[in-house]
Amino acid sequence: MATAAEKLASSLEELKALQTKGAVAIRSKDLSRTHRERLMKSGFLKEVMKGWYVPSRPEENAGESTAWYTSFWDFCSQYLSERFGDDWSLSPEQSLILHAGDTSVPSQLLVRAPKAGNARTDMPHNTSLFETKAVIARGEGLEVRDGLRMFAAEDALILVPEAFFRNHPTEARTILATMPDASQLLGQLLDGGHTRAAGRLAGAFRSIGSEKIADEILSAMKSASHDVREVNPFDQSITVANAGRITSPHVHRIQLKWESMRGDVIELFPTAQPITNDTEAYLKQIDDIYVTDAYHSLSIEGYQVSPELIEKVRTGSWNPKDNAEDRALKDALAARGYWEAFQRVKDSVKAVLEGSDAGEVAERDLSDWYRNLFAPSVTAGILKASQLAGYRTAPVYIRQSQHVPMSVEAVRDCIPVFFDLLKEETNPAVRIVLGHFIFVFIHPFLDGNGRIARFLMNVMMAAAGQPWTVIRVEQRVEYMRALEAASVQGDIRPFAAFLAETRAAK
Repeated sequence: MATAAEKLASSLEELKALQTKGAVAIRSKDLSRTHRERLMKSGFLKEVMKGWYVPSRPEENAGESTAWYTSFWDFCSQYLSERFGDDWSLSPEQSLILHAGDTSVPSQLLVRAPKAGNARTDMPHNTSLFETKAVIARGEGLEVRDGLRMFAAEDALILVPEAFFRNHPTEARTILATMPDASQLLGQLLDGGHTRAAGRLAGAFRSIGSEKIADEILSAMKSASHDVREVNPFDQSITVANAGRITSPHVHRIQLKWESMRGDVIELFPTAQPITNDTEAYLKQIDDIYVTDAYHSLSIEGYQVSPELIEKVRTGSWNPKDNAEDRALKDALAARGYWEAFQRVKDSVKAVLEGSDAGEVAERDLSDWYRNLFAPSVTAGILKASQLAGYRTAPVYIRQSQHVPMSVEAVRDCIPVFFDLLKEETNPAVRIVLGHFIFVFIHPFLDGNGRIARFLMNVMMAAAGQPWTVIRVEQRVEYMRALEAASVQGDIRPFAAFLAETRAAK
């Protein structure tokens, strides 16, 4: 008779066979009732809605959202294709958001299909799908990406209402800025006689500094005897650097986030007087706070470390070469890596205190901080040496976050622009807050992004003459919630206020 372990292994083999075929949306009929119930009981399968499931991990706590958020887009594309075949598409609004590089999980996904039931389907963690009978993307106006059927950007820009530009200004400006000319848009506007959309788009292009495209739209529509009235659909005009010359939406998106968020940061994170001009005294303060900083920064990331372990690493009594217990201790490797990275960060702090530009120092040294952070784990054989080579080469997800970090290719486009923004920024508070936020928004590494972001924040603190600031593990929920608001809702205010209060508490 098979043991419980053997039975579970048999069910896992069935699940593995489905995943090998690319299945993320698992239907009831895909597995026998016995296999399905066994996998659910053991935590390898979670129900999304009646008759539909996604794979999950047993180590996730009850109610944790990670499995759902990481499966969301694949699940929806497979579920919708199963229901409607090729006869569906996302709404023009959602299409534009995705074209702009925003793959955050929406609270409600708007879908169009001729056979739609005009109804909402509730899904896990307060998400839902709303299907409506409406015109779908077809032919040249259809773009299929990772199984998601979307309106092409030009068609979506014409179809979205004026409110979209006010409610999603960063995404709308991002799409407009990627367009080198008006040729593709004009064909659709002229053939469809879309006079109101033409006026709205002419105003939108002009508001981001694309005067030539705005004039082309008005001139072409007038030549075809269309009466067009130009209207700026945005609440304010923001000139987008390199509009029409850089086609990566991700680059424009982080530039626009920086520009649109800096005003709130300046308001909520007022510049304070420098605490000291004494470099040696400042570096001593950093040494004095090291144990506290390491304990909290590592604990935020889930490492089970103690001040005693950190002190053992700092004094050199941690000996993985000759002590098997030390060698096997993952948390100790993390602590050792933090110590080594901290020493490199201190060198960076010293450089900015002695007058070097903080943005240039960060660009020069950040990769060195990262390599030192993980070098002990590579030496111990826990990580591959290739992980120290540079930015990530695979997708990454953030536990319990609706924000899905950008693709590998986008990381390489955005990191140079990120450092340019840091170097060009003149306000110390903006460097502190947006340096931290935009870095974790890009999420360039497979691991260590939070620790590196906090190092970066403190180098910017030093450049402003402000004290090294520790974000405590007891603040983790508030800290992560503030980052989530900035990443998903585009609201930097909670994060700016959080850092201002944390700094003031020092």
